Amino acid sequence: MAATLTSAQARRIALAAQGFGRRPGSAVTMRQVQQVVSRLGQLQIDSVNVCVRAHYMPLFARLGDYDRALLDRAGGIAPRRVFEYWGHAACLIDVNLQPALRWRMDANRSRPWNQMREILEGHPELVDKVLGQVSERGPLTAREIDHEEERTPGSWWNWSAAKSVLEWLFLVGELTSAGRNTAFERRYDLPERVLPKAVHQLATPPEDEARLILARRAASALGVFTEPWLAEYFYTDRAQTSVALAELVRSGEVEQVSVHGWSSPAFLWAEAARPRRVNGDALVAPFDSLVFDRDRLLETFGVHYRIGLYTPAAQRVHGYYVYLFVMDEAIAARVDLKADRKTGRLLVQASWLEPGSDEARTAGRLAAELRRLADWLGLDQVVVAPRGDLSAALAAVSD
Repeated sequence: MAATLTSAQARRIALAAQGFGRRPGSAVTMRQVQQVVSRLGQLQIDSVNVCVRAHYMPLFARLGDYDRALLDRAGGIAPRRVFEYWGHAACLIDVNLQPALRWRMDANRSRPWNQMREILEGHPELVDKVLGQVSERGPLTAREIDHEEERTPGSWWNWSAAKSVLEWLFLVGELTSAGRNTAFERRYDLPERVLPKAVHQLATPPEDEARLILARRAASALGVFTEPWLAEYFYTDRAQTSVALAELVRSGEVEQVSVHGWSSPAFLWAEAARPRRVNGDALVAPFDSLVFDRDRLLETFGVHYRIGLYTPAAQRVHGYYVYLFVMDEAIAARVDLKADRKTGRLLVQASWLEPGSDEARTAGRLAAELRRLADWLGLDQVVVAPRGDLSAALAAVSD
C-alpha cells in the first residue's frame, strides 16, 4: 500500500530537495556552488537584467551572499562545472549531464528553422566557413565572425546568417558555449576545448539510458512529484519519461505515494530527506527551479504565479518582474524588484502578502532579506513604493 504524505510534509520534502533551509554561515566557496549545481542539475538563463540575471539568483536564494564570479568561473574557466545548453529552457547545466543530452543534440538536426533550412540546402559552405573560423580563432561571438568581405549583393553571408549557423551548430552539439561576454553574448567554441576531457570522451549513452539519467536527476531534485512534473524538469517527452519513471519505480529509486490534496498520483525519491521543519528566508526569482513549473508550484504551495514580464502593462496584477518570498515552509509574499544601479537603490515597486501569512512577521523578515539582496548587489538603499497590500508594513521596517 502506498504511503501517504500530508501536504505540509510534501512541501518540506520539496524545499529540502531543492536545497532550501541550509545557508552556510561563512564565506561561500566553489565547493558549495558545486553542491547546488549537483542538487539542481540546471540554472535557467534569461537575458532580462532588471534586478540581477536569473542564473545568479538560485545560488543566492540557497547560499546567501556569494561572489558571482564563482558561477562565472564554473561556466567560463577550466575545469568547467556547468555548460550551456537546453534543459528545462536555456540553462547552465551540470557538465556531467552533457553526455545524457547528446540525443537531444542529434534530434535537433532534423528540426532546422526556415532560414537554417535554406542555408543547409542551398549554401552549406557557410556552415563550414563558420565552423572553420571558430576552430581557428575561437572562442568567438557572432559579431566576431568575419563576413563583411563576403557581403556582396545577393550574398547570404551576413551577420544574420552567421548567427543562425552558430546557433545551429550549438543546437546540434558541434559547438558549445565558452561563456558569455560583458554584453551577455554567447562565446562559441569547440566542445573539446570547453568540456572537461573526461566528459567529452565519455561514450554517448543510448537514448533510453540517457532519458533514465535525466529522469533520475529530476526525481532527486524534486523530492516528491507527479509524472508531468518529472517530464517538465528537463522538458522531456512525457511518454518517454513515463517509461523512465517506471524503471525508477522498478529499481526502488522512486516509490509511489499519495499526497493529501494533490489531484494526481505522486512519487517520492526514495533517498529524499524528510525534514520535520524547514527554516529560513529566500527570495526566489521567476525562473528558479523551485517555481518555473507553475502547475507544480500551485499544487505544492497553493500559489498561482505569473511573472508579469510577458503580460501587457495594463493587465499586470503584481508587477513586471516579480520574485516570491519563501519564509520557512511557505511562500509568504511576492515583490516586484528593480535594481536602480545609477542611484544605488533596490526598488520594491510592489509588495503583496500571500493569503494566510502574518503581515508584521512577513514584513520584518522580508525587509531583512531585501537588505541582504541590496548589499549583495552593491546597492545602498531599499526603497518601497506604495503599491500592494504589504507595502505600508514593509516600508515601515525597511531602510
